Amino acid sequence: MDIEVREYTGEGYKPVIDYETWRVAILNYIDELEVPNIEKMQKHLLSDEVFVLLKGNFTLFTAGNGDEIGKIQATKLEPYKMYNVKAGVWHTHTLDEETSVLIVENQNTCDDNSPELFLTQAQRAELAECFQNQ
Repeated sequence: MDIEVREYTGEGYKPVIDYETWRVAILNYIDELEVPNIEKMQKHLLSDEVFVLLKGNFTLFTAGNGDEIGKIQATKLEPYKMYNVKAGVWHTHTLDEETSVLIVENQNTCDDNSPELFLTQAQRAELAECFQNQ
């Protein structure tokens, strides 16, 4: 067959197509990504990560590219626009129950090259404030 059709309608993140060096995934609502439940940020050392909002409400939080989480900023995504988080930038996100996001990243993006840091209580409060003020 010349066309491969994939979909994912379950909760959370799921890679749906891998090809050579790239991967396309879907991220749907999952309660661990509600603002009060967000405990950490991550960065990808070897890959940019592109987010495209397909439907719903999605906020991307970024916090610089140093060794530690920096000042947290919130970006509310607009449907069908592409948002490229550069390699090495700390980030996390929140989405509501009706949300679906397309993600494009390197196929080798994994825990080994994607360090995570737990947010302090002050950083969690900063993230919540950014979300409320967007």
